[in-house]
Amino acid sequence: MGFTEKQEALVNSSWELFKQNPSYSVLFYTIILKKAPAAKGMFSFLKDSAEVVDSPKLQAHAEKVFGMVHDSAIQLRASGEVVVGDATLGAIHIQKGVVDPHFVVVKEALLETIKEASGEKWRQELSTAWEVAYEGLASAIKKAMN
Repeated sequence: MGFTEKQEALVNSSWELFKQNPSYSVLFYTIILKKAPAAKGMFSFLKDSAEVVDSPKLQAHAEKVFGMVHDSAIQLRASGEVVVGDATLGAIHIQKGVVDPHFVVVKEALLETIKEASGEKWRQELSTAWEVAYEGLASAIKKAMN
């Protein structure tokens, strides 16, 4: 079964909730560093601070990550596959030393952040929709890394 219209709608609506509150970007990176403290050096906007501090670069990067997952949901619904639009994405991930466990940490942080952003609207099918969309994106990035 492919990515459904309902799953795309769930990702769309919660994506809008995420964008409404900049504190979710801070939460996202706080969760990442809680799960993988060594990943701090992979993010230029975090490596020189003692803790996660809001900044325009942090906001832009978080919005890019969540936006790419959102776009992946649209692609999965339209064509059943995700194609990475930025040809440099694979090389950037290689340069930063990203390996499979990092993708798991980001997925977990993304899902926890979406749960927080969705509040009472959160339910398992919403989480599953984001997880499927993220897995599509992660697979496309890993392919670009090879």
